[in-house]
Amino acid sequence: MKANVGGVDRIFRLVAGLALIAAGAIAGLAEPWNYVAMGAGAVFTLTSVIKFCPLYVIFGFKTCPAK
Repeated sequence: MKANVGGVDRIFRLVAGLALIAAGAIAGLAEPWNYVAMGAGAVFTLTSVIKFCPLYVIFGFKTCPAK
């Protein structure tokens, strides 16, 4: 897997992911939506950590600087 998520994108994904996890766990969302928020937050956080987004491959995006 080649990295396709750049620095600014990684920071945004990490912050958004942690915020969604917190919103689902702490903010008291209604029953199905708390799981949706935590699941989306987990995906954002994971793609930030591994620097790879499968949807970017499908759509041909890349925010990583070219080497």
